[in-house]
Amino acid sequence: MTKVVIDPITRIEGHLRITCQVEGGKVTDAWNTATLFRGFEIFMKNRDARSVWQFAQRICGVCPNPHAINSVQAVERALGVEKVDDNARLIRNMTEAAQIGYDHILWFYILNAFDYVNVPDALNAKPTTPSLMAVQDRVKAVIQSGQLGPFANMYWDHPGYKLPPDLNLELTAHYLEAIDAQAKANEANTILGGRYPMIHHMIPGGVTQLPAYDEIMFYKARMQEVQEFVNTVMVPDLLAIAPYYIDLAQTGKGVGNYLTWGVLDAPSQNPYDRLFPRGALFDSKLAVQKVDPSMTRRYTKHSWFDDSVGDGKHPLDSGQEPIDFTALPPLEGDQLPDGKYDWTQAVRLTDQDRPMEVGPLAEMLVAYASGRADVKSLVDSTLAQIGAAGKPEILMSNLGRIAARVLKAKINADNAVGWADELLANIGKGNNRVFREIDLNGSGTGVGGWDAPRGALCHYVRIKDGKTDTYAAVPPSNWNLSPRDDKGVRGPVEETLIGTPVVDPTKPLEILRVVHTFDP
Repeated sequence: MTKVVIDPITRIEGHLRITCQVEGGKVTDAWNTATLFRGFEIFMKNRDARSVWQFAQRICGVCPNPHAINSVQAVERALGVEKVDDNARLIRNMTEAAQIGYDHILWFYILNAFDYVNVPDALNAKPTTPSLMAVQDRVKAVIQSGQLGPFANMYWDHPGYKLPPDLNLELTAHYLEAIDAQAKANEANTILGGRYPMIHHMIPGGVTQLPAYDEIMFYKARMQEVQEFVNTVMVPDLLAIAPYYIDLAQTGKGVGNYLTWGVLDAPSQNPYDRLFPRGALFDSKLAVQKVDPSMTRRYTKHSWFDDSVGDGKHPLDSGQEPIDFTALPPLEGDQLPDGKYDWTQAVRLTDQDRPMEVGPLAEMLVAYASGRADVKSLVDSTLAQIGAAGKPEILMSNLGRIAARVLKAKINADNAVGWADELLANIGKGNNRVFREIDLNGSGTGVGGWDAPRGALCHYVRIKDGKTDTYAAVPPSNWNLSPRDDKGVRGPVEETLIGTPVVDPTKPLEILRVVHTFDP
């Protein structure tokens, strides 16, 4: 048995250690350890219901928008508001669409690409265009300087890199273009939210103001640039890379259960009618079942909280106290994690305690199985282009997670421009409403349920006399990176790692690839 520890996992959103047991060239057991305690649920108590979203969005510095929207929706539901004005819906959608555009471009090129694109090998390419020659010269200058920056500490000599030199060079050039493309999405985000990260314009009951005409046109222009990049660079890059890594479609199914609370509202503002609708798939079957955030349960036998904090409780009944921290699992010797080893609480769905994978793959699969025409057409055409026509089940894999995020980025960008046009049309008809009054001194219990770019995210709140009595947030990491639950069942990332081939345990590229497909 060989023990493999990667600490920290880099090119991710948070703080993560992965420990694997490798035997016979494959992972036979795995543990994920989130090494950061956050504690938001503790200090969210007794906050004014009007401002609690300002604290909630700071749960994540990479995806504050969905935390903000979840929080205001939870407060709205607690105080009896089920729908906001249509302009507020559109502005929230536009804000989230910019967030998704930025995030998915960032992930595909800047966080994930180095697992598949061998940058130093780009020096072996034979470019014929001035632009690619210039990129090759830049790569050469960095390598010759000895100050490799993001190119350091990688496994460039690993046999798992399969792209030819010319494609490695082209993808490296697109990596540089992606830096500008994701910035365009952030500029679109900022014109609506006032800044990014940590937007200013959300409020229970809608948004704080109607954007001016020139602001909407600025947003539209920037998102058209994002749309152009996704359609002409990002999607073609996926199709160019996929044939070289088609074996990834044979690994990484994981738990086979998929969950999304949905994201991006239709006029009905019904979560089952969203651009990416709410739903769940179980046992690898493309049959959508309705789900509700009230079905979420927490367990803490293997988390650094007292066992009683979890014990199958609803998020509003569990919390984050008392803490029962022992010590980080050892890095030395053959000892493996045991007992409590993670700050993440194990989250499960329904009274059957199902571990659920969340993220763009879950969103695309649920939308596909729900019969959304645009998703089905795009998925089917993509499968045909990679030689897997009529086989959507191959998306339940490591390759599927990569493909789903790219295809979702396309559908998102295509719709963002349309929402800007809808907002302009509403204004042209004299509809300027973006906010409705709420009695913020009331009491009640509410939930959000609006996916972050990394997957299912839900905020829960119990309000008494305008103050938060209890607050809970269940982010995507509590699903994907959940440790073993009280029954010893692994979480999605841990389970997906089982069976992963590892050519060289001292260079565990294959393990990194699996973890990065979840964009943790």
